[in-house]
This record gives sequence, structure tokens and C-alpha cells, in this order.
Amino acid sequence: MRTRDINKEEIVKQKAIEMIVNQGVEGFGMNRLAKECGISVATLYIYYSDKEDLIRKIGIEIGQKLFNKMLEGFSPEMSFKDGLKNQWENRIYFTLNFTLEATCFEILKQSTYGDAIVEEITGGFKQTMSQFILYAIEKKELIPVTFEVFWSIAYGSLYSLLELHREGKSMSGKPFVFTDELKNETFNLVLKALTP
Repeated sequence: MRTRDINKEEIVKQKAIEMIVNQGVEGFGMNRLAKECGISVATLYIYYSDKEDLIRKIGIEIGQKLFNKMLEGFSPEMSFKDGLKNQWENRIYFTLNFTLEATCFEILKQSTYGDAIVEEITGGFKQTMSQFILYAIEKKELIPVTFEVFWSIAYGSLYSLLELHREGKSMSGKPFVFTDELKNETFNLVLKALTP
């Protein structure tokens, strides 16, 4: 049996992420991946049992990296404003510095693999965020809202702006860059919508 080569495994992961982002999950295949990596298909099976295993493991690895970043410097006991600001900064950092991985994770979340990937990695994160929301409501720093409404108001506009930045153009086709000024303007409007 052949041994694992860590460098090859990293190349395989990176190429798989690129292919998923550029071709989608439907266009992704082990034969094509092996060709892109310059290795035999048999070599892929040293690292992964099949296509589903590869996709699931990549999604979990990216998701863990993302959720670890989101919790960096964060505590559910923070004031609502400070905690939300921390969440925004961490999400912005990950999205702008790991664009390919962030895009791949979003694609995988929307795929048939999404539920299995998200279920495996979000337990602690969901618990921490739920505590944050409940504490903020108890401290009367956040209006009582369901989690889904909270998420869509708290992060929906941020992710829309980051997507426009990734595309490099606004909805009208004009060039678009996500700036601190836009971030602060949007954050203040979100805060206004969610606070008493």
C-alpha cells in the first residue's frame, strides 16, 4: 500500500476547491481532479474513499476553519454591539482572505452535501451564538426576534456586500469595492434595526 504524501494531499484539496468553485459540485469528478493534479486516480483513493468522502472532508475542514475564525475573540457575554462587531470583523476577514474557501463552503452548503457538513461542524458555534442572542435579549440590548430573523438582518446585508465585492461590481454594473465606510454605514443600520 502506498503512503500518504502531505504535499500531494494539499494539492488535491486546493485543486478540488478550485474545481468546485469554478465548475460546481455537479461538474466535479475524481478523474478530472486527478488530471488537474497530475496524479493517477488511484492516488486519490489513498486520501479519500470516494468523491463523497473528499467533498465532505473538504467542506468540514473549510467549515471548521471558518467557525474557528468567527469565534476568535468572541464571547457570548459581550455586549450586543461589541459581539456583533466582532462577528462582522471575523466574517469579513475570512471572506476577504480566504475567498476561494469561503466561496467553496457556500457552494457546498447549498449542495446535497450541505446538511451533513454543517451538522458535523456547527454544534459548539450554534450553542455559543444562541447564548449570545439570549444574553443580549435578557440585557435588553437586542429586540426579541427568532434566530432566522436575527441572522438575516444581522448578516444578510454584510454577505450581500461581500458578494458584490467578490464580483467587483454593483447590481447596476458599476465597479464596487467593499470599504470601511460602507461597512460602518451598514453596521450602524443593522444595529439600529436590531436594538430597542
